[in-house]
Amino acid sequence: MWSLLDYHVHLWPHAERAEPSEQTVERLAAYCDAAARAGVGEIALTEHLFRFRAGRSAVGEFWADEPDADLRSTMAAYFDHHATADLDAYVEAVLTAKRAGLPVVLGLEVDYYAGRMDAVSGLLASYPFDVLLGSVHWIGTWMFDVLGDEVAEREWHARGVEEAWRRYTDALEELAATRACDVLAHPDLVKVTGRRPSAALVDECHDRMAAAAASSGMAAEISSAGWRKPVGEQYPAAGLLARFRAAGVPVTTASDSHGVGDVGHASAQLAALATGAGYTSLRAFRERRGHDVAILPGSAK
Repeated sequence: MWSLLDYHVHLWPHAERAEPSEQTVERLAAYCDAAARAGVGEIALTEHLFRFRAGRSAVGEFWADEPDADLRSTMAAYFDHHATADLDAYVEAVLTAKRAGLPVVLGLEVDYYAGRMDAVSGLLASYPFDVLLGSVHWIGTWMFDVLGDEVAEREWHARGVEEAWRRYTDALEELAATRACDVLAHPDLVKVTGRRPSAALVDECHDRMAAAAASSGMAAEISSAGWRKPVGEQYPAAGLLARFRAAGVPVTTASDSHGVGDVGHASAQLAALATGAGYTSLRAFRERRGHDVAILPGSAK
């Protein structure tokens, strides 16, 4: 019997700086134990690229040309706070866990950097990653999904929901077209605050998202993270998941955990969503090559 996957797992809480001393086999074993209790047989460790000094060097200070001083300073402060970890040490920690027999694969969550993805791909090509998640967490220099932030909220009101959805979808299409990553993470993240435009525009954006995934050969994740956010809904929405299935886009399952407590979160519900949409398998990865593993009755708890 094959258990489910959790292909989106972070080592550090979202708001905290990375602690290299915590990258131990014992700590990763605790993640695997939590996954097993949730019916998950394999996890992908997918820390954010922006956590690493090498990532910041590769993308540069892309916010420097932002004319809005608040957006510019907010993004600069974000990278100053987060870009502290060593990518080599992270990779070696996960590889050590793999050699110890833990059911982990080496991954990374990679944000979309307009015009800079060749530099990102060049950096990551020198490492033995199994899977790369592609994400859109900001539109230009607007970190739209930072909840409770005054600058982010100001932009929601200034730009409007329709513009946010359209520009998010533009960025997702551009990310997919680079073919730099393997899986679209939380593909309709723009709904995180619960703001939605008209049904017609939602349908238009969903059509574009599904087409982008299909044309790029990427998989898409079904994530429980949205149930822990104001939107109160999984990623992707049911309509988008149906479009992924119709377009032949494979799927993974994911918790987007930022600590051991959420590893494997709602694995049974994710399995039900996948099978309800017509999927009989999930897409797993080794050395960035995908293969399918069956979803079997009783594999989720």
